[in-house]
Order: sequence, then structure tokens, then C-alpha cells
Amino acid sequence: MNFTLQAKDPQSGARAGTITTDHGEIQTPIFMPVGTAGTVKAVHQRELKDDIQAQIILGNTYHLYLRPGLEVLEKAGGLHKFNGWDRPILTDSGGYQVYSLSKVRKIKEEGVTFNSHIDGSKHLFTPEYAMDIQRTIGADIIMAFDECTPYPCDYKYAAASVDMTHRWLKRCCTRFDETIPKYGYSQTLFPIVQGSVYKDLRVKSAEFIASMGREGNAIGGLSVGEPAEEMYAMTEVVCNILPADKPRYLMGVGTPVNILENIALGIDMFDCVMPTRNARNGMLFTRNGIINITNKKWADDLSPLDPESELFADQVYSKAYLRHLMHSKEILGAQIATLHNLHFYLWLVNEAREKIISGEFKSWKNKMVAILGNKL
Repeated sequence: MNFTLQAKDPQSGARAGTITTDHGEIQTPIFMPVGTAGTVKAVHQRELKDDIQAQIILGNTYHLYLRPGLEVLEKAGGLHKFNGWDRPILTDSGGYQVYSLSKVRKIKEEGVTFNSHIDGSKHLFTPEYAMDIQRTIGADIIMAFDECTPYPCDYKYAAASVDMTHRWLKRCCTRFDETIPKYGYSQTLFPIVQGSVYKDLRVKSAEFIASMGREGNAIGGLSVGEPAEEMYAMTEVVCNILPADKPRYLMGVGTPVNILENIALGIDMFDCVMPTRNARNGMLFTRNGIINITNKKWADDLSPLDPESELFADQVYSKAYLRHLMHSKEILGAQIATLHNLHFYLWLVNEAREKIISGEFKSWKNKMVAILGNKL
């Protein structure tokens, strides 16, 4: 994997670059649709490529390990061939599931023992096994195995967790470097900065992660309930330490406003379930603010979902029609809403990229931030 920095905004930390992988290029800043179980919910791969113009999607190690399982994925030749997606894929190592499955897991130095949410069966993820699993899944970018601490988190626990995450990272790097890709194309390992909302821990972790010299770096443990101001403060601290010539990935973020503010701090890559999950519940993100399409006010509104959007150019869906589909629990409603939100997110980061290159990012960002959080 290679990263080329092409432009920097003169008034902020925003950057425009290109990540090159064996499955294609990724123009940054980029938003990555989440395909937890090997599919972005309610969206066909053809739509992701042609309508959404997604350049990279995510898969989740924990979920793919449990179902369909490593034997099936290896027999298929990896996730790309299994799901028919021929562009880059990134996999989360399962560290977030360590956080979210707090009632059915135990964390030890060796790794994490957990019970499957599907059938209750017992499993052990070690740093080494997380690398082996992701080698088998075949993602272009794989994540180190870490612990994502909750918010709030007391300092003593956060400090111990950071140290363990660093020890796990060393084991991840050793295993990754002593193994080879299975399917004839290269894979890249990203370490993850942790440290909750404690500045000294974030500094310590960022310095350690930077010292590992990997091709890219990630920031985890934010967007877990902390105030946005805390997220931005920690992101700024970390971006000032992580090397500028490598991509920076802020995991699990976030709202359109979160994305723009973090681009301004120097983040290149984002992912979040928000555009897809919220779409299925009737929340639409538009260039003028947020719409809850299930509200009665849209019942007879025959205007387009977003008049400026280029999506559905040959089939303009009205607010009233989408509201009708959602209230009727028609599958098409979830599909239209999901396509709309993903298209908006990809438009937003692409527009940010263009503004960075033209030197207009900061003023444009400030104008958009004032609008995008409005509830219509």
C-alpha cells in the first residue's frame, strides 16, 4: 500500500491524498460504508460502485469468523470473491466487539474469550489469531487487535488497557510479518491508538504507534459516548504526533459534522454505521440538514428527497413516497433511504477533497457545519 499526499488546506490540518492498493485507488478524505457481515445492508454491490461510487468497504472479523466461517471464505478465495466486490476492503480485527460484548467476554493477557452471539459457543481471539483470521478473510487493510475502552473509563483502567493494547500490537506485528497473504495480493496492517479521553495516554499511545513504522495508523476508542469536544481534542493531539506521510483512520465516526471537523484536524479515513442504520429508521442526511421521513409533515410533500442530489437522476423519489414505504414497512423504503444516505456521505467527503485542493476548505466547512446538524 502507498499513500501520496496531494494537497493541504492552508488554514487547517485538512489533507487530500491517494491510497493505492492492489484492488485500486482510494481518494482521501474517504468515507467507508460498513459491510459488517460481508454486505452493506440493503445495498447491492453494483449500486455501491455505480450509484454510491464507494471506493472501499468494511468487513468485520468477528462476524465473518462466526458466519460464514473461515473454511467457506478460504474456499471462495477470500471475501472479495465471496461477495463479488473487486475494490479495496478493510477489516476491523474484532477489538470493538470486545467492547460491545462486555457481558459475554473475558479479557486476559493471552487474548479475549467470548461467547458467540449466535449460538453461545466459546471462542478465543488472540492477537496472533486475529492476524490469521484477517489473512484468511483477505482484506487489503487489516486492523491490529486492541481493546476499545468504554466511556466513561477511569484513568487506571485506561492506562492498563493502553499498555496491553501495545503489547498485543507487538504480537500482531510479529505474526503479520512472519506470514504471507493467501490470495496473491498484498495486505497492510494498521495499528490503533487508544487512551480514552486522557491526553497523556493518547500522547503515549500515538508515540508508540508511530514508532512501529507501519504503512497507516488508526485512532480507536472515540465516538463511544464522549462529548464531541472530547473527541476533537483527542483527535487533534494524536494527529499532531502520527506521521503526516501516512493515512490516518478515525474509527467509527460519525455524523456529517463530526466528519468535517475531523477532516479539519487531519483525518483521512472514516467509517460508521450511522448512514445505513439511521436510514432504516427513517433518518435522512441532506445538504440542508436532517430529515425524519416518518414525521407526518412529509405525508403529502411531493418534493425530491434532496433536490441537489445526483442520485436517482432517472427516478426521482418524493418525500411522501418514501414516508409511505417506511410506514408500510416495504423493503424498498430501507433501500432508497440507505442509498440516499450513503450517496450523501460520499458526496460530502468528495466535496471536502475538492475544497482542500482548491484552498477553500475552511470557509466551506464552517458554512456546512452550521447547516448539516439542523433538523428539518
